[in-house]
Amino acid sequence: MAAPQSRYRQPKQLDAGDLQPEISSFRLHLAAEGKAARTIRTYVEAVAWFAAAHLLREVGRTGWEQVGKHDVQQWMAWLLGRYSAAYASNQFRALQQFFRWLAAEEEIPDPMAGLRPPHVPDRPVPVFADGDLPRLERACAGRSFQQRRDAAMIAVFAATGIRLSELAGIRYDPGDPRRSDIDLWHREITVRGKGRTTRTVKISYDAARALDRYIRARARHAQACRPQLWPGVNNRGPMTASGIYQVIARRGRQCGVQVFPHRFRHHFSHTWLDRGGAEGDLMELNGWTSPQMLRRYGASARSARARRSYDRVMADAP
Repeated sequence: MAAPQSRYRQPKQLDAGDLQPEISSFRLHLAAEGKAARTIRTYVEAVAWFAAAHLLREVGRTGWEQVGKHDVQQWMAWLLGRYSAAYASNQFRALQQFFRWLAAEEEIPDPMAGLRPPHVPDRPVPVFADGDLPRLERACAGRSFQQRRDAAMIAVFAATGIRLSELAGIRYDPGDPRRSDIDLWHREITVRGKGRTTRTVKISYDAARALDRYIRARARHAQACRPQLWPGVNNRGPMTASGIYQVIARRGRQCGVQVFPHRFRHHFSHTWLDRGGAEGDLMELNGWTSPQMLRRYGASARSARARRSYDRVMADAP
């Protein structure tokens, strides 16, 4: 879900009161469908926030059957006045899933039937500028455990564009290939994506070398026996996705590059299409089941090609 961009930093009200039982049942429904823990948390929080901050506090609704389209529209207008359109749209889609489930479960009208999500203006895909990736690589240069670990993280992100949660979940067991997600010889990594699906991605020779150097350093770590690939410094246990995010952001600040893990995904997808890679192959590598993101990156790549063509086409223009 897109991060909120707001001047309002008050904690969200999430006490749904008498409306909570249905939210808890919705959470169970999502878990039974095998939704990822982050997806469940995002959807449930969106519904609880709507219930607590608007239905209970602003309009005094005490039952879900009392909710109408006007309530949802008021909530969307409130969100759009304080957060980005992308964030409001994601909140809309979370509520939409809840009310669809509730309508089927309780046989009550769906108040969101016929409503459309907020329009999200197209934005340029944030990709790295020329020289950014080499600067990030130089920021991790060295032979210490931390330097080789961070260099390997950045190399894998750049070579694959995998999600932050997928990188954090990589396992390594040098003694049992069945329990290891890494095959350095074939330059492949198995990752677990959304909906608990698995797929295999390819890495470059440079990324394979960076991983190989890191794995040699990792073998001397006190937590090397644990299956998670990325232990912390000072013999700490496995890093969380949040910890990896902080490492990447810190390396970016160190060399003056604005970077966050998902930017590697943007850059990988843009570069693949800009260089003529097949769209179907990109969907497979990225674990996409919908062409929605493909259309966005396709537009970004077309724009880049058009700008490069300018000098060739306009060279002899009067």
